[in-house]
Amino acid sequence: MMLSADPYKAKEYNLSGLNGISDESLEKHFSLYEGYVKATNKLNDQLATFLQDGTIDQEEMPAYSELTRRLGFEYNGMILHEYYFGNLTRYETGDPAPSSVFLEAATASFGSYQLWKTHFTGVAKMRGVGWAVCYQNPANGMLSNHWITLHETGNVSGFIPVLVLDVWEHAYIWDYALADRPKYIDAFFSNIDWDTVEQRMKSNVSSLVEA
Repeated sequence: MMLSADPYKAKEYNLSGLNGISDESLEKHFSLYEGYVKATNKLNDQLATFLQDGTIDQEEMPAYSELTRRLGFEYNGMILHEYYFGNLTRYETGDPAPSSVFLEAATASFGSYQLWKTHFTGVAKMRGVGWAVCYQNPANGMLSNHWITLHETGNVSGFIPVLVLDVWEHAYIWDYALADRPKYIDAFFSNIDWDTVEQRMKSNVSSLVEA
């Protein structure tokens, strides 16, 4: 919660022309993301009012608790969308290839990049709405894939998200039938910005070295 900092502002992403993810779908998705930003700011403001006198009395606790729980949903929805949009890019030709940094980490963690991908896509195909996230463990640099229910349940404390895939229905329903989530996942892989993924991993390693 922020009491004195400036409100969050929605980031802008130029992702027109992605393979298999239409501009119309992206525009609707950006609008939903902006909603999470607004909701996060509103909840922060509401929670701040409870602390104006420096106390939270017993009568205020139920409302305070509900707003705090809601903030976890909205806040994570905002941040995960920024990771998701941030690891997409448009390619003129061909399919993108993972960087050597990611390939080495995937091989060390799963035995091969293909096994990592099989595991990640398996997570993304699980029933329900949520997110498939590849994290890097800052303690040893290993990768692991996790299912995030809604936005806030399943995040691994301290781990660094390096690749984030939105598998809520709103991410693909404008381009694919509900049963065609695998086609959307294939489209996602054809638009991954592996340079950004590598930068996230290198930033993680740099912070470990500095620490």
